[in-house]
Amino acid sequence: MLSIALLLSLVGIALGFDSCQRIAIAVSSATDVYYPGSSSYVADNEHYAISSSQASKCSVEPGSAEDVGIVLGILGETKTAFGVKGGGHATNPGFSSTIGVQIAMTRFKEVTYDAATQTAVIGAGNIWDDVYEVLDAQGVNVLGGRVIGIGVAGFTLGGGYSWLSNQYGLAIDNVVAYELVVPNGTVVTVTEGNDPDLFFSLKGGYNNYGIITRFTLKTYPQGAVWGGLSSYNASYISAFNAATVKFCSEVTDPKAGMLIVYGYISGEVLHIVYLGTQIFYDGPTPPNGIFDDFLAIPALEQDVTTRSFFDLINSTSASINLSAGYRTVYNEIPTLNYSEANIEGIVDEVNFWGRTLSAHGAFVVSYALEPFLPSLLAHASAGSSAYPGSRKQVVLPTNVNLQWPSESEDSVFHDAARRTAQKLGVKGVPIYPNYAIYGTPVVDMYGEEGLGRMEAARERVDPDGVMFLTGGFKV
Repeated sequence: MLSIALLLSLVGIALGFDSCQRIAIAVSSATDVYYPGSSSYVADNEHYAISSSQASKCSVEPGSAEDVGIVLGILGETKTAFGVKGGGHATNPGFSSTIGVQIAMTRFKEVTYDAATQTAVIGAGNIWDDVYEVLDAQGVNVLGGRVIGIGVAGFTLGGGYSWLSNQYGLAIDNVVAYELVVPNGTVVTVTEGNDPDLFFSLKGGYNNYGIITRFTLKTYPQGAVWGGLSSYNASYISAFNAATVKFCSEVTDPKAGMLIVYGYISGEVLHIVYLGTQIFYDGPTPPNGIFDDFLAIPALEQDVTTRSFFDLINSTSASINLSAGYRTVYNEIPTLNYSEANIEGIVDEVNFWGRTLSAHGAFVVSYALEPFLPSLLAHASAGSSAYPGSRKQVVLPTNVNLQWPSESEDSVFHDAARRTAQKLGVKGVPIYPNYAIYGTPVVDMYGEEGLGRMEAARERVDPDGVMFLTGGFKV
């Protein structure tokens, strides 16, 4: 006869295995459940980085917030592991994927602009490309991602640095309301007025409080912009470094922005250091002097012009798609300024890790510098959001991006991402959650006081710990 403990264990396994069937029976016709072998199942589990994808028991595409509540209720009752995928751009393994039940927010694609309130309601299943295309036609914009393929949900819940951040702050500074399905299945609207602690916690706190289905964001007038991508031969690195230092230290126009990339790319016949920029100006033509030093460097390729905001984002498709499908890890290198010495340190790391990791099959080793103005965090008050843990000074979110093909080399690249951040990063300042590698202590993102407030909010809305069944940074 089976022991009671073994019997309960078998019942638990059976319930977990049966979660997909239970969900399929319980939800409305607006929601579908898919199984291995179907194209929808494949799409629901697929991620930008293959290292972020797993094979789930089934995938669920909820069609309403109420059905999300039903799904959460079943998963919580059966203690079934689950993943929540918005755009699928997470680079930390297991953060939006699972071997349990994969929830894909694909059907939450609403983009509704309200001219009276100057806000937009945006579904959590959108990627920013699609949002920009809709809002461009309305002559407005919101704070979102700077390249194609970035999901609305993860980007916004993790902080959100945008081309418009110098003018309006972080994406989380521009959230008016969240539609949230809490773990008991209830659908609630969270605002600063009706639940200030939960509103604070959601601004940087990811999926610790339930599943967000819609965001209400502030909008701003948007006309033509100027910018695009350029790449340069490494022989011009001295001029490139000088232009970088000058831009980062002297440009104060809040409409100007840049991503500045130092990288190493490998291929069958190519192993090179490369330099690149993504330039942005919020207007049809930038004033003289802002980008002149970069434009004076002979470019290998250049696509800088006056265009719509949507076209600017869409112009990154070739470079982003080139690296899709590789194993990928990001890490954050918190930086206070891009001085000549700091940049020389980054170049040294590119050369070292480029050569070192190429022996392990590296496709890309890149460091992206993200200069912002010292006033960036002044667009919202101190203590208004979980991230950053302190708004006393701007910490520049430098990103290290490593890509490779073989799973057997994962530990080598993960270790490199940690070591280079440890060497270059400033200690004791807030870490940007959207770039932080898995295992980063959450206190380093939110600070002791903020983390305490977040934990209290989580215990209130999720007393049974349902959201611990899914991946991500946990408070």
